[in-house]
Amino acid sequence: MGIYVNPGNQSFQESVGSMIYVDKSELISYTNSVLKTQRKNICVSRPRRFGKSMAADMLVAYYSRGCDSRELFGGLKAAQENRRASTCQEQEIEARRMEQYNANLNQHNVIRFDVQRFLFDKSHVQIFIKRIQEVIIKELKEEFWECAVDEHEPYGLPGVLGQIYACTGKGFVFIIDEWDFVFRLAKEDVAAQKKYLDFLRGLFKGSEYVELAYMTGILPIKKYGEHSALNLFDEYSMTDPKSLGGYFGFTEQEVREQCGKYGMDFGEMKKWYDGYRPGDAHVYNPKSVVDALTWKKAKSYWTGTETYEALKVYIERNFDGLREAVVEMIGGGQCRIDPTTFQNDMTTFRTKDDILTLMVHLGYLTYDEQSNQVFIPNQEVAQEFLRAIKVGGWGRLMETLNCSEELLESTWAMDTDAVAKGVEEARKDMSSILQYNDENSMACAVYAAYASAQAYYMKPIRELPSGRGFADIVYFPLRNVNRPALLVELKWNQSAQGAIQQIKDKKYADWVKGYTGDILLVGINYDRKKDRHECIIEKYVKE
Repeated sequence: MGIYVNPGNQSFQESVGSMIYVDKSELISYTNSVLKTQRKNICVSRPRRFGKSMAADMLVAYYSRGCDSRELFGGLKAAQENRRASTCQEQEIEARRMEQYNANLNQHNVIRFDVQRFLFDKSHVQIFIKRIQEVIIKELKEEFWECAVDEHEPYGLPGVLGQIYACTGKGFVFIIDEWDFVFRLAKEDVAAQKKYLDFLRGLFKGSEYVELAYMTGILPIKKYGEHSALNLFDEYSMTDPKSLGGYFGFTEQEVREQCGKYGMDFGEMKKWYDGYRPGDAHVYNPKSVVDALTWKKAKSYWTGTETYEALKVYIERNFDGLREAVVEMIGGGQCRIDPTTFQNDMTTFRTKDDILTLMVHLGYLTYDEQSNQVFIPNQEVAQEFLRAIKVGGWGRLMETLNCSEELLESTWAMDTDAVAKGVEEARKDMSSILQYNDENSMACAVYAAYASAQAYYMKPIRELPSGRGFADIVYFPLRNVNRPALLVELKWNQSAQGAIQQIKDKKYADWVKGYTGDILLVGINYDRKKDRHECIIEKYVKE
């Protein structure tokens, strides 16, 4: 048993033995299914605090012949036969899965290393690849002494592994944690990054000794023209999780079970840590859930690793209306993006889409693959956005947010003068942020002005198809919340009455009346000549 070659299972023992452990061992069924196949190269990228290292430790404990983990896995899902398989086909699949599980348990040579351990600071960028090879080759020479390993092999680690494979006929399972750390530590050092990608390409591409390669990190694989030769890896990311979405965090059922076990309010946990949408999955931030269960308190635990200063750096780059998008999302809105232009690094930004995509991979936003929209996932992350803008020169946006509850109360009370004044103040407060002096800027201000609506309403919908047209912003009340739905129509140099009439003429309310009880029609107009806002609010009367 070595540190890097055929390591033991101590790290995974600590995870399983912890007070709170959620079993994700079914991932093993997937890795077994691609073992020694053309799908054997896997790169999983997800934010910090989402269990990457625990999954890596689990795979090491399962595959490594440097330990005996049968008892450790005995009570976990991977080792349990699914007795609910009823059809012949289901029983055959289950029998095959169990056969693979037993055949591969602690039967493989494993090489595991964490790139971050070789990069304490930027001074190590020029030597870390050499050092990784040195320590692994040293252990390989001791482990496979009968193969007379040449530690001075000119092709380095790939050459040594080739020697061992030729000698023993057995390959290796590679588990690499924090594979992308060099791209985060040395953001500007393109030469070092390319050299590292060349090392990985030489290690894995076309190598017979590779039985499985499992890499984890925050970023997907860097796009570098010809260096996209690492396309031999199947990538599972926060924007494209494929079949592994459920392993990117805790599922709702898993959180519900833990809340029942530890006496925590599930509704609070949902509000604080829910919201991530990798593919069809619906997951919670796992580390924050564990912290909340441990300390019996739901609050923001995000700052323990990712501080608001990092977020502040990105949202202050006002590419293509980025600030407007952030304001809209703080107000509960969503922003459509194209994640395919992102170059998978932390410096190459051409549009706001690139920055917003990076923020998805960092965990600050979540991505809805069906609608191609991003949004702030939960209250924990929302607090980090608020901390960032509070000190980031964002004008008087915080004043707008602080007055939001008052504006919402005025809307419910149908106090049109107060609502008009509130929207007007919001636009003034945000004048240093908004690029566009038009109806779009007013919509952005309305999102911020109604930010408190998130306590009573679902995420606001922009330009909802309703009747024969589009309402600008629609707020549906949360389930079991006795508040009216809000249909907000915005006008520019027209009239508030015209906004209300448009809602009626185009029968916007017909689209939503099946979803809620009372409906308020809110028409807001900005008269540029008079430089003032006006508002009309009416109750929707069902015909």
